[in-house]
Amino acid sequence: MEKAVVTVMGNDKVGIVAGITKELAANNCNIIDISQTLRQGIFAMILVIELPESLDLLLLRDRLETVGAELGVRVLLQHADLFQYMHRI
Repeated sequence: MEKAVVTVMGNDKVGIVAGITKELAANNCNIIDISQTLRQGIFAMILVIELPESLDLLLLRDRLETVGAELGVRVLLQHADLFQYMHRI
């Protein structure tokens, strides 16, 4: 299975984790790592997920961005290989 990294940021409010993870579950994505933090009212979450073979990454990105907009947060989805390449030192 391919892996991807989901980052979520925005003002804290009820339902962010539930909304994002519900969409991932609806698309048969497996969460293999998750972390979240809250600093001065700013919510941040990073998830590493496994994508099912049949799921198009761009389609999932669009769906997560839609959910994020409804929740008032910014959602970014990147293939894990691209994420690691961009963040290596």
